[in-house]
Amino acid sequence: MRYAILGDIHSNPSALKAVLDALEEHAVDEILQVGDVVGYGAAPSEVIELVRAADMTVVLGNHDAVCTGAIDPRTFNDSARLAIEHNLSLLSRDELAWLRTLQLTSTNAHCALTHGTLWAPERFDYIQRPEEGDSSFSVLERPVCFLGHTHRPVTLMRLKESPHRTSYTFDDTVEFAEIEAALVNVGSVGQPRDDDPRAAFVVFDADVGRVELHRVEYDIEREADRIQRAGLPKILADRLFLGV
Repeated sequence: MRYAILGDIHSNPSALKAVLDALEEHAVDEILQVGDVVGYGAAPSEVIELVRAADMTVVLGNHDAVCTGAIDPRTFNDSARLAIEHNLSLLSRDELAWLRTLQLTSTNAHCALTHGTLWAPERFDYIQRPEEGDSSFSVLERPVCFLGHTHRPVTLMRLKESPHRTSYTFDDTVEFAEIEAALVNVGSVGQPRDDDPRAAFVVFDADVGRVELHRVEYDIEREADRIQRAGLPKILADRLFLGV
């Protein structure tokens, strides 16, 4: 079984289309998405249409949750809050209803999905240091959990020879032969923050036990222009070019 796992899209349809086009070369059986379909960008409806057409398994991100009223928008910084207000002005009743169907976690035969942490997904905490993954490892019932939220790809892992010690790697390819369990941050489709502005996605081959991170160019100018024409803060457009 081969899965594509997509990170935070954030209302960036150009990046999502580029990833979906690239996936045609990878022969995946299913597409998974770790939340934050909307927010920051200026085209939420177009993204939701693409996600639904691709029949992705999607979990709830914090930007999705604030659109449904599950999170108070006042907890967001000014730029994020203004983008959410703009997204809400565009989303239809049906699109909001679809966002409300999203669950905090998802598990299939080979992996788990969450946005922030697996142990308390409703808190939308970040995993940014190895020790912050410990609680999620303690509840992980599959060999791997895919997540996002930080927009920075990294793999936290427990090796078979040392199953209680968490290590990490930034390698684009990770083989699972010596790994007991892993938490894989898949980066971001629509707003990378690891100094690489290309859209990121992961391919997971469950049969051979391998995760591969891929990058793809997309039309950043188009999305930056949409953001500025929508009257959103300029920083939301500028950061797309820098990958920050």
